[in-house]
Amino acid sequence: MYTSKQIIDTFLNFFKANGHTQIKNSSIVPENDPTLLFINAGMAPIKKCFTGEEQPISKRMCNVQTCIRTNDIESVGDRHHLTSFNMLGSWSIGDYFKEDAIKYAFTLLTEGFKIPKERLYATVFSGDETLGLPADEESIGYWEKVGIDPTHIIKLPFEDNFWRMGDGEGPCGPCTEVFYDTGDSHGESYEKSGNFDTKKRYLEIWNAGVFMEYYQNLDKTYSKLKFKSVDTGSGLERLLLTLNGLESVYDTEIFVDIMNYLRENCKNPNERSLRIICEHIRTSVIILNAKVEPSNVKAGYILRRLMRRALRHLRTIEADDTMFEVIAEKTIDNMNATGLAPDWNFTKSELIEKFKAEQDKFAKMLSQGLKVFKEYIENKENIIDGYLKEELVFKLYDTFGFPFEITQELAEEQGVKVSEQKFEALLEHHKEESRGANTAVFKSGLADHDPNTIKLHTATHLLHSALKRVLGYDVHQMGSNITPERLRFDFNFPRKMTDEEIKAVEDDVNSVIAKGVDVIREEMTPEQAKNSGAIGLFDNKYGDTVSVYTIGNFSKEICSGPHVHNTSELGHFKIKKEESSSAGIRRIKAVLTD
Repeated sequence: MYTSKQIIDTFLNFFKANGHTQIKNSSIVPENDPTLLFINAGMAPIKKCFTGEEQPISKRMCNVQTCIRTNDIESVGDRHHLTSFNMLGSWSIGDYFKEDAIKYAFTLLTEGFKIPKERLYATVFSGDETLGLPADEESIGYWEKVGIDPTHIIKLPFEDNFWRMGDGEGPCGPCTEVFYDTGDSHGESYEKSGNFDTKKRYLEIWNAGVFMEYYQNLDKTYSKLKFKSVDTGSGLERLLLTLNGLESVYDTEIFVDIMNYLRENCKNPNERSLRIICEHIRTSVIILNAKVEPSNVKAGYILRRLMRRALRHLRTIEADDTMFEVIAEKTIDNMNATGLAPDWNFTKSELIEKFKAEQDKFAKMLSQGLKVFKEYIENKENIIDGYLKEELVFKLYDTFGFPFEITQELAEEQGVKVSEQKFEALLEHHKEESRGANTAVFKSGLADHDPNTIKLHTATHLLHSALKRVLGYDVHQMGSNITPERLRFDFNFPRKMTDEEIKAVEDDVNSVIAKGVDVIREEMTPEQAKNSGAIGLFDNKYGDTVSVYTIGNFSKEICSGPHVHNTSELGHFKIKKEESSSAGIRRIKAVLTD
């Protein structure tokens, strides 16, 4: 059996013997690259070398790079898709090109890893006349030259075998990929069926060469580069699966012991759920170690999504929530044992504590969501033709972070259906609106719709009114930013607040929270809102109607929401810092505690 270490050593030693310099494994969080949340390919940390913006330390390089890709997250659970993997990569920048790249790939696979050439297939770019891009006949010739059966060389179109850096401008070119034939047990052969089945039978084990010879211009035309380069990549996990003749990556040393432990310690060992739990927890360990914290924005959102998806599947297999921490600990131990551990930025106990914290937040979210779900179900007007209204299903997801699958399961227990199609339509509409806004910040200053963020947003209204009562009614809001962890509120005031003033504001806010005042939303015209005494700028930014949120006699503001239903949901308000933001502008940072 091949181990991870043996494969890595064989790969690196081969390329170093052929003049390649080994470079370091970079952090999965990109440095000075706002286009990526995570390093998603081996070449990402050195991509400026391919454009000539930076000079490479060598024209020939190789390494093993940890990568994160979440575009295939829904595919995790099959035999080979992963959100985190180790990419074995080699590069030629302005040095050798197609012939040597193909020769190196074939030699390493057949001699270094002893794979029979009869089980190898190669795909090449078929060309695209409309784009003025010719078929890659050169690569076909080089594959035949090294010994690949001509019937094992398949031409594929632009979307399959032409690589570029997204939709913008940048270096690009045709690529050639190597696939391994896993045998008749996984479907008919390409020769018999005429179908090159890359889902089951044929497994991609190496992108043997992205041949960067073109530059994609902004108008989607292509020009020749001044120098040509090669970028290759092979997933370690897939090589472990292939070289050891295993059924899936979950049978490799990376997962197998953890899978078996989980299988033995749950009541409903659903295979797909077991795989998702193990895979997502491993990726979460990697992301947490890179100093990313779970949140509802950017990289933190990806992390939270993975962790909560794993927690949901723990419930699916009927395992205790504490298994979340157990599997995380076993994953860390296994990463150390197999030589695949990153440079640890935290101790094991520190990482486990982060898992426990997210587990606790998930439990609270679930508790809140269950309460709201019960209210929805008990109101018969919310159920139409046996279906729970789709806007309520979406609100559970969007406002309370309630996974659709949990809503679906709970509804079924009550004899009620939910429409996945309508939910997906609302979700897509929400995504389109978010993309159109081109920002992660909502109009109300929220960074997301996490329940904690909504609570802090409501508290901001109370803070605004309390500041007016304590400091004077000339005080008004100059800006805000709200996350699940804290609120930040800017307001006009000429000096630093005294300790007594800060305490008076806190006491004012907490008195309203303690009274349990309902938060009432009304729609009216801007003129009506102004006449009612609502706080607002009353400029041209408003449409024909506005939402006005009223909290007793304490606060009335125009706002786009969302808010809690009653102030008793907020907990205890505490100002953590009061400081200068700019001349004449003060800034408060505050939190809510249980």
